Amino acid sequence: MRVETPEPVGELDVDDDAQHLASLGYSYERQFKREMTFWGNVSLGFTYLSPVVAIYSLFAASLSVAGPPMFWSLVIVGVGQLLVATVFGEVVAAYPVAGGVYPWSRRLWGRKWGWMNGWVYLVALLTTIASVAYGAGPFLSTLAGMESSVDATILCGLVVIALATVLNLGGTKVLNAVAMIGLLAELGGALVVGIWLLATARHHDLSVLFQTFGAGEGNNYFFAFAAAGLIGIFQYYGFEACGDVAEEVPNPGRTIPKAMRMTIYIGGFAAMFVCLSLILAVPDFAAVISGTETDPVGNILLSAFGPIGFKAVLAVVLISFLSCVLSLQAATSRLAYSMARDGILPASKLLSAFSESRHVPPYALLLAGLVPALIVIGSKVSSDALTVIISFAAMGMYMGFQMVVVAALRARILGWKPNGAFRLGVWGIPVNIAALAWGVLGMVDMAWPRTPEDGWFANHVVLISAVTVVALGLLYMAWKKPHLKGDAPAADAVPALSARPPL
Repeated sequence: MRVETPEPVGELDVDDDAQHLASLGYSYERQFKREMTFWGNVSLGFTYLSPVVAIYSLFAASLSVAGPPMFWSLVIVGVGQLLVATVFGEVVAAYPVAGGVYPWSRRLWGRKWGWMNGWVYLVALLTTIASVAYGAGPFLSTLAGMESSVDATILCGLVVIALATVLNLGGTKVLNAVAMIGLLAELGGALVVGIWLLATARHHDLSVLFQTFGAGEGNNYFFAFAAAGLIGIFQYYGFEACGDVAEEVPNPGRTIPKAMRMTIYIGGFAAMFVCLSLILAVPDFAAVISGTETDPVGNILLSAFGPIGFKAVLAVVLISFLSCVLSLQAATSRLAYSMARDGILPASKLLSAFSESRHVPPYALLLAGLVPALIVIGSKVSSDALTVIISFAAMGMYMGFQMVVVAALRARILGWKPNGAFRLGVWGIPVNIAALAWGVLGMVDMAWPRTPEDGWFANHVVLISAVTVVALGLLYMAWKKPHLKGDAPAADAVPALSARPPL
């Protein structure tokens, strides 16, 4: 596929970027500092995508459902999400505005679509922060020598959220540095752990990737593989965070599309390498599939590295979780700030406040810390409530992605001609359609009922949570009409539509 990228006419500097932002309808009197480098942008996306978090969290569940062939879901989902990232790259090159999916949808379709996309994605991000912080709890409590309990997990999850919030309040330069440290630690740790496991703890050869070892027996194996594919679906989002900080990156129209693709390349490689090394180090697949072995990752690492080495690996895993929360918070705060700047959120005046000294939106960052903290604390009252909330996290992400993909496809059909530094040319519509088809399949897979024996609610909790979030958004939109507030540009991708009065 040949991508049309115009030759640069001299290097853009900060003033050029600020003037471009002003041409899109945003004043540059108060602006973020463009202190995020290309590799800092890649690091932000990588640590948000976090292969260690996804693989270590879902390895046992996916292996027990489909056996070693679950590895191939990482390849399939990676290709599908690369299509989405390519569409996003073209959109962000045209509209390099903080907040990602919200301003993109607003410009491509209109006020209502933009507000709803921002709402869905904001809820998804807040719940994802809570789920990652809660997932970090057991690792931190183990490293700290605390007794395993719900209280310890909650306390440690809150510590991770608090630390990430403090670091984010330090500004873009701190975010850039910590994200790069997170990338180096996580990627380096993944390579070291993977190589060590392959060299010292391998029990199988590559042929096991094509053997089920009895997983999925009694049913169509395709459904077992699709269920196990959730490890890939949870793995490949995070690249969109590169665009959430578009106002903090020099020359964003060229830098961010490349950073998005690089995030998937590096993150996908790290995830597949770690997953492969773990699969080949499993002593007994039958024990994992039958449920006898419930923590294959922990036992493999403890056996291969010993007690001291195991603690070192846990430290790297914790850095991965912390940097993931940090990146998620950064993306969430920029989205909330972008929506509040346009006046369409409750407490918009507060959330759009901007720190002139640190060049970050402090109250939007606090929102990205307080709401996830409340969700984590709520697990003490009801683990079922936490499950329902977190069940929406991945589905909400994919819904947010596909609302942009649909808006881009509609705009193309109505005459949108992307004018950014990165363009797909004649490949625009085919890639857009393929990205949409992939996204719909991914959402169907997430919502598909898995265990009929667990009852109706348990089997449809993902769908129920998604419908609830959308319904609440529609009710608020009908009641308060937030989409009509503010005068930020909307639906201007297609000039004929932007001339119409707002709905």
